[in-house]
Amino acid sequence: MTVHLVKLCVGAERVEDLTAWQATARAKGPDGLPRHVTRMWPKRAEEVLDGGSLYWVFKGLILCRQPILRLDPVDRGDGISRCGIVLDPATVRVASTPKRPFQGWRYLRPEDAPRDLPPGREQEEALPPELENALAEIGVL
Repeated sequence: MTVHLVKLCVGAERVEDLTAWQATARAKGPDGLPRHVTRMWPKRAEEVLDGGSLYWVFKGLILCRQPILRLDPVDRGDGISRCGIVLDPATVRVASTPKRPFQGWRYLRPEDAPRDLPPGREQEEALPPELENALAEIGVL
């Protein structure tokens, strides 16, 4: 059974900020794929690797996801074992969905995941985050 992860996208205000960061060498693993490094290893790794995605939260809204390709051990030479969540470089825009702040990452059941936007909608100019958040809260987006 598939399960997704949801994570705050710290330091980014827009999906374009995330994709620009992931294009840098610092954000990529040895294979050139983007990865997010975390101290915690998902206890439900098998379910995450069964078609799971990482859903990114920007300023209180889930706006995109990236399929998770694999989980790699990461050693930075400091004795702390870390998990590298290796991601598909393509971001998939999703319907704006409010998400309250939290620390780390959380599991997200497929039935609770925001739906993908139809093709072509991902190129639309984004609304200001405050307006998008307000519309999502009342169920318009």
